[in-house]
Amino acid sequence: MTLDGTRSYVLRAPGSPGCVVVDPGPDLAPHLAALAGAGPVDLVLVTHRHADHTGGLARFRELTGAPSRGVLPEFCAGAGPLTDGEVLEVADLRVEVLAAPGHTADSVCLVVSDGATSVVLTGDTVLGRGTTVLAEPDGSLRDYLASLDRLGALDLPDPVRGLPGHGPVLPDLRATVGAYRAHRTERLDQVRAALTALGVSLPDADDPLPDPLLDAVTGTVYADVDPSVLPAARSSVRAQLDYLRGRT
Repeated sequence: MTLDGTRSYVLRAPGSPGCVVVDPGPDLAPHLAALAGAGPVDLVLVTHRHADHTGGLARFRELTGAPSRGVLPEFCAGAGPLTDGEVLEVADLRVEVLAAPGHTADSVCLVVSDGATSVVLTGDTVLGRGTTVLAEPDGSLRDYLASLDRLGALDLPDPVRGLPGHGPVLPDLRATVGAYRAHRTERLDQVRAALTALGVSLPDADDPLPDPLLDAVTGTVYADVDPSVLPAARSSVRAQLDYLRGRT
């Protein structure tokens, strides 16, 4: 589920004594100690709530004394929650917060510039390989497509690198975003075809999705995936079905 692990990022402009740490990751003592050793840490940011990105946050704050910020208040200490469009000036960097709900409701991307070069930290909104899960209970395909469109429309010179929460660096973020958008459209077509093949109709938007329907569509659309990832695929199918019935 985390590909080859969760990426923690240490950001600073050339010559800056302090740094920003993004997504300290799980509560693994050697990893957190290595991150703290890159300090002094001026600020800790989290891209979204999942434990593989935030599980070590409390210990990391103890190690560094640094304030932390995320969209959700529970990840904030010494500073308030992040807001869409906010610009942070820290470690001689400009960090712009871009709300990117879809994977989770609290997901953000970070546009980071040192005045000469810009990169985009994408969290789990865009991965280094594969595609992201629309996670229950608040994953939303409608929000996710809008977030992809925002990323694709960023006013940055091409190619801009994407630094994902999992997987390798993306050399051309805009191209990857376009491929993600096409993939989601293809998946929607596959879900529609599965509903037709199964001879079932979607319940009204206010009604729950029956488990047998979710299982049947997931098994049809994701018949070729490893069984270990079927729960994640099922979560995305739920979001796709909700999108088709006008719920989210």
